[in-house]
Order: sequence, then C-alpha cells, then structure tokens
Amino acid sequence: MQAFSSQNVFGTTLETCGTDPVTGFFRDGCCNTGHDDRGIHTVCARVTREFLEYSAAQGNDLTTGNSAMGFRGLSPGDTWCLCAGRWLEAHKAGVAPGIFLGATHEETLAVIPLEVLQEYALDHSTHS
Repeated sequence: MQAFSSQNVFGTTLETCGTDPVTGFFRDGCCNTGHDDRGIHTVCARVTREFLEYSAAQGNDLTTGNSAMGFRGLSPGDTWCLCAGRWLEAHKAGVAPGIFLGATHEETLAVIPLEVLQEYALDHSTHS
C-alpha cells in the first residue's frame, strides 16, 4: 500500500489534512503517498478561489464534483492534498494557497524546499 513512511516535512508524525471532504491519494484524510501516486499528492493546503481558478485553467477542475468517485468538488477554504508540482507552479504564478506543514508529507521536500513551504505555513510550528 504505502511506499513511504508517514512523516511530515519536519520528520515527525504526519497529521491529518482533511476529512470533509476526505482527502489524500489513498482517501485516508492524510497526504500519504506511494509508488502509484504519480502526482505526488503530498501538500496539505487550504485552497483559495485564486488557486482553484488557476488549477482549472491548467486543466484540473477541482470545483466540479464527481459522484462516481464520491467527490463533491472543492470550495475555497477546504483542505486538500495537492500535487507538489502543481503547488510549486501556483507558487511561481503567485496563487499558491497556504499550507499546513504538520500535514504535508516529507516527500514534498523532493520537489519544494522547506524554506519555500514555510513562507506559506498556516500552522506556525516551532520546528526549524
């Protein structure tokens, strides 16, 4: 099932990202990842209208539900495990949403430096 340990960017236990709607590649509420997760859905973010519009413009409409998948669609303020690459693209475009570092999987660090992630932290952790 999971190929990587469930640790956050600080190397401590990965926290839950969101359960309403249930997020995560494995739909377990956490930003866990594994070999089948080609998108690296590891960044726990509180999505914004600007980000959702940006994502839709890139071909990934997260606001439209899919009842077959049990997905109601996202609204601004929802927490969701985003693809690390898409979050980084949004950062470069100036529309990256805030993130919860304690719920962001350590595999994110292979794509985004911790210093960049910390600029968007919504959970002001004492980790350094």
